[in-house]
Amino acid sequence: MKRRKLRDLEVSAIGLGCMGMSFAYGSADETESLATIERALELGIDFLDTADIYGPHTNEELVGRAIKGRREKFVIATKFGIVGDLSDPAKRGVNGRPEYVREAVDASLKRLGIEEIDLYYLHRVDPNTPIEETVGEMGRLVEKGKVRHIGLSEASAETLRRAEKTYPITALQSEYSLWTRDVEENGVLETCRELGIGFVPYSPLGRGFLSGEIKSFDDLAENDWRRNNPRFQAENFERNLKLVDRVKEIAQEKGITASQLALAWVVGRGEDVVPIPGTKRVKYLEQNAAAVEVELTPEDLDRIDEVFPVGAAAGQRYPEPMMKTVNA
Repeated sequence: MKRRKLRDLEVSAIGLGCMGMSFAYGSADETESLATIERALELGIDFLDTADIYGPHTNEELVGRAIKGRREKFVIATKFGIVGDLSDPAKRGVNGRPEYVREAVDASLKRLGIEEIDLYYLHRVDPNTPIEETVGEMGRLVEKGKVRHIGLSEASAETLRRAEKTYPITALQSEYSLWTRDVEENGVLETCRELGIGFVPYSPLGRGFLSGEIKSFDDLAENDWRRNNPRFQAENFERNLKLVDRVKEIAQEKGITASQLALAWVVGRGEDVVPIPGTKRVKYLEQNAAAVEVELTPEDLDRIDEVFPVGAAAGQRYPEPMMKTVNA
């Protein structure tokens, strides 16, 4: 597996998003999830991503069990800041107050069973707490040895600049894929590069839609969060399915899967980009790992842009209450 750097933190060229192992995407299977993390390490993927809100809490506990006894082999990223009722997006909130930073990190360390978090993100920017206060306290966690590096998630270019003046930001995690290219247009990716901040795309496969495996709304389990996502609903679903069909055609010509094409596209955006495709199954992990070796020619990229131009996806990427937590 190739290696990349997020500022001065070295990780595998892709990571493993662990959220779906415990939360949001249908039923959980701990045995398969643990096997997936084991296989990731065998493939050279050492960058695991979780968050305290996934479950809540159970995903960090799962990751903790997976890494027990070999913590030094992994780079662990987790997040804090989203609070409230997960079953109702309208009741969720964000807490970035310094006293909550201190409380949250201790709880995550305990659940993960580790003494130091490699990369600790503010999951969403708290509109009621100056970013300088939150990041300042996160920086003190580094000084105390509880955290090695700090990052932000879904932060605007302006917020990034303010945060960077307070304490060095190692990475920004935001949604980025063929169907979500906001960071190319709102100055976020450009600002990351100007400031030397690494970029970690989550949902690089469009929450699984770009895999081409989801062919109807009924393919989603009753308890699958994506049923509430605007891009998976009604006319939006059908319009987005046509886009994915075009991606599949290009992938088939290259002898790869649609997932591998979509992920290779993200990997190819730069050496400072480390996507974290999520999966809870070994077979999909292996497909994702192979995508790192896929070479897309300039002609391939032109064709992809032609069939899937910026802004082509139908529907917002989150329900409205959740969009309001994005620091655009």
